[in-house]
Amino acid sequence: MDGSSLDRINFNFETVIQEICDLGWAALDEGAVIDAAWAYYFFSVQFQENLDVARDLFPGDEKLQHLASEECDTDNLSPWPGVAGTGEAMNHCEFMRRVLTLSPLPEAKRLAFEASGARYLHAVRHTNPLTRALSIASYEDGGLERVFTAMLTTLESDNPVLRGFRHFLSMHVKFDSDPTQGHGAMIRHLRPDDRILPLWTAFRDILVEFAPALTAGRAKTSVGDDTNASHAERKRA
Repeated sequence: MDGSSLDRINFNFETVIQEICDLGWAALDEGAVIDAAWAYYFFSVQFQENLDVARDLFPGDEKLQHLASEECDTDNLSPWPGVAGTGEAMNHCEFMRRVLTLSPLPEAKRLAFEASGARYLHAVRHTNPLTRALSIASYEDGGLERVFTAMLTTLESDNPVLRGFRHFLSMHVKFDSDPTQGHGAMIRHLRPDDRILPLWTAFRDILVEFAPALTAGRAKTSVGDDTNASHAERKRA
């Protein structure tokens, strides 16, 4: 087995990825999509930090360094109106931060999101470093491509946040989708297991916390179900 996403279908974290994909993305209104984009922003911060952790753990890993060059201090999302100039390089989480400033939230809501995001990041930062490093493989080798494809079923709008978020998602599907040259191929040699389950569960939970309407229109699974129970149910089906 080569460690690809197809080899990981029996892990519980794969069930959580599917739960995220099955949320009611297509039913969200404009405000709820913006709220979900805020949740994703905090995920993007932990992605960047986990990638840095992985690089520290495996400093001689050339594939990992190549991945970092595609995610960190790069102009591969530029240009974008109001966010990045032609050739301007930045971390992808910084791109998302700038996108969110294009349509500011009411202060009380912003402060509440920032407090929740800080709690989320605190929990991730207190996770075992190897677990954080392994999470990158699950993100890049199919996990986020599936999630981003689901997110792209949200409504299209002239709202600058929604347009910027859609650009971010579409470009990342492009980055990740090539089976031999995409981002997944750069990280596939790191083999994640269910040690990373809490990180995917926390991502699901912050999405639903910020955009509760996601649960109202979910397609197949129950977001509130216990992950192990959900996995067992799928095994019996």
